[in-house]
Amino acid sequence: MKVKLIFRRWLFVLGVCRVCTAGVAAPLILQAEKPGAIYQPGERITWRATLAGGTNAPVDHAAYVVRQGGAKVIGQGRIDLSAGAATIQASLGNPGTLLVDVTVTNAGAVPVEVLAGAAIAPDKIPVSAACPGDFDEFWKTKLAELAQVPENPQLTPASSGRAGVSYSLITLDNIRGTHIRGQVARPVKGRKFPAMLMVQWAGVYPLQKAWVTDRAAEGWLVLNITAHDLPIDRPAAFYEDLAKHALTNYTARGNDDREQSYFLRMFLACARAVDYLAEQPDWDGRTLVVTGTSQGGLQSFVAAGLNHKVTALMALVPAGCDNTGDQAGRKPGWPYWLANTGSHDPVKVRETARYFDGVNFAARVSCPALIGMGLIDTTSPPSGVFAAINQLKGPKEVVVMPGANHHGDNKTHVPFEKRAAAWRAALVQGRPVPLNPEFKGSPAAGEK
Repeated sequence: MKVKLIFRRWLFVLGVCRVCTAGVAAPLILQAEKPGAIYQPGERITWRATLAGGTNAPVDHAAYVVRQGGAKVIGQGRIDLSAGAATIQASLGNPGTLLVDVTVTNAGAVPVEVLAGAAIAPDKIPVSAACPGDFDEFWKTKLAELAQVPENPQLTPASSGRAGVSYSLITLDNIRGTHIRGQVARPVKGRKFPAMLMVQWAGVYPLQKAWVTDRAAEGWLVLNITAHDLPIDRPAAFYEDLAKHALTNYTARGNDDREQSYFLRMFLACARAVDYLAEQPDWDGRTLVVTGTSQGGLQSFVAAGLNHKVTALMALVPAGCDNTGDQAGRKPGWPYWLANTGSHDPVKVRETARYFDGVNFAARVSCPALIGMGLIDTTSPPSGVFAAINQLKGPKEVVVMPGANHHGDNKTHVPFEKRAAAWRAALVQGRPVPLNPEFKGSPAAGEK
């Protein structure tokens, strides 16, 4: 069945990035002249650079670089801002993305980088490497290995701090003597609830109770798991020490062997967490959502790709997509497999990366998906995210935020957050996901 790709291009975000360096306010506003910054192959792309401080702002010079896929330089030079504004132009003859980086130098100040992007036929951006021929067989054997380990759920009830919500710490057993650690919350009143699995962004840190209790208060049965085999509620110093020592650079552990990769246990934890939710007597048997940001976005693809009990997916700036992007001349993103090989054989690292690539899990996802991504995200580069989106088999809504970087500075992730809230509101009431109509060049009714 042919699935229509729905893009939302949010005009009020403007495609602007004003990056600050060492606390210095960016003196330049940079944005694509075409609203939404989505183009067709061969179409002329124009970015307009405007001095934020007016024509009298002190600017010594501004240099720019345009990169295809965030990697290959296809244009560079200087722009004359003496009149207060200037333009930069480029084009691309095939599907892909462009990133323009303007470095502004003020007298006596630290140079400041300002970014803007564009997407060219993004719904046709291909993967950079074919899926391994034994991808499904490999993960089938790993799921079978997991199935040999009893779940052995251990719940420790604790105060939720919120009226009408029950809360527990939870531990489940995982492969090879490891564990899944997390927290679970549910409404006190009621018999059946939709379920939500929340998976986490990168780093080593505790889980916040409010993440699950807030959703439980809305009517969800919620399970939130950490990516690590760690207790979730220790003091900050506990996690800071692990991040600096025992778990430093955890993403590179076992990166030359698919049987030893740090992501193996993490990904299987996602599949088991879905099973746990689906086994709960108070699950409604109908709605099971997985949601996450960055590393959590990658895990969301994994959970839905490995376990088809997932009925909807919501991922913001998903990382770990297009690990072999360099083969297509574009910048791979986090966890930077090929730039973080250490002492390992790069050939083996590249091969291992393919078994943990979000694009290959996305190709096995058939449930509705809401994906938010930024055109100036250098951690989860948009070319790789689009490649993953294009592999999804089910209905999908894509919130393209032209001015958003990975962390959503200047509230640039708000458009996705609003759409995710609308999806949750529908799903918690048992209604279908509210897929938006295809964008036609102006905001939908009621939007500003």
